[in-house]
Amino acid sequence: MMPVQPHRVCVAGASGRMGQMLVEAVIGSGDCVLAGALDRMASPALGLDAGAFAGRHTGVVIGADPVAGLADSRFLIDFTRPEGTIEHLRACVAHGVKLVIGTTGFSEAQKAEIAEASKSIAIMMAPNMSVGVNVTMKLLEMAAKALSTGYDIEVIEAHHRHKVDAPSGTALKMGEVIAAALGRDLKDCAVYAREGVTGERDPSSIGFATVRGGDIVGDHTVLFAGIGERIEITHKSSSRSTYAQGSLRAVRFLAGRSHGLYDMFDVLGLS
Repeated sequence: MMPVQPHRVCVAGASGRMGQMLVEAVIGSGDCVLAGALDRMASPALGLDAGAFAGRHTGVVIGADPVAGLADSRFLIDFTRPEGTIEHLRACVAHGVKLVIGTTGFSEAQKAEIAEASKSIAIMMAPNMSVGVNVTMKLLEMAAKALSTGYDIEVIEAHHRHKVDAPSGTALKMGEVIAAALGRDLKDCAVYAREGVTGERDPSSIGFATVRGGDIVGDHTVLFAGIGERIEITHKSSSRSTYAQGSLRAVRFLAGRSHGLYDMFDVLGLS
C-alpha cells in the first residue's frame, strides 16, 4: 500500500495570534505539514522561521509573496483581512490551491468574487471554525423554528479589544441562521444600534449588541425572550485552538473536493 501523503498547508498571517495557533496546529497534527507561511509586507516577522515564536525550527520562512508562499502548498488557511484574503484567493485560483477562509467582514462584491472562484477551486468559508460554535448554530436553527412566535430575539457578542469589525462574523452568521429558519432575510430585520427614544421593539426584528474589551477570545449568546420565560443559548471560547483544529478538519474535508464553496456545516455533516 502506498503511504498516505501529508496535506501540505500554507498559513496566511503567520505571525499573528491566530496565525501562530494555526502554525502550531499544523506542526502538531499527524497528517498535515507546514509548506508555506505568509504575512503582510510590513510585518517584522518577514524572513523569520514560521516556528520561531515557539522556539521551533520548521524550515519554512515567512514571506509576503503569495506565489512563492503557495509554490509548495496544496492548501491555504487564511484568517487575515478581507483585502489580503482576496489577494490570496486570486493566487490560489491561479495555482490550483484549495482555500480555507476564516476571515470576516467581506463586502458583497468580495463574497461574489469568492463564489466565482469556487467554480475553479475548492473553498471552505466560515466566520467561525469552532466545532462547538457550529453545533450551536444548528441548535439555534432548531430553537428559532420552535420559538417562531411570541419570543424576541437578541444576539449578544463580546470580543477582545483588537477586533476591528462589529458585529462579529459569527454573530452575523447566527442572525442569518435564525432569520432563514423564520423565513426572513436578515438584511430586512436586523437592528444593530439603539439610542434615544426608539419606540417599542418590532417583534419581527433580530437585535445585535456588541462588547469589546480585554483579551476576550469570543463569547456569543442568543436570547429568546418570551412572556414569563427566556431561553439563552451560549457559546464561549477560551482559546483560539478550537478554531485551528476546525480549520484542519476543513483541510481534510477539502482534500476530496476539486471545486465548490462549502461551510462548516458541510465539514461536520450538519447540512
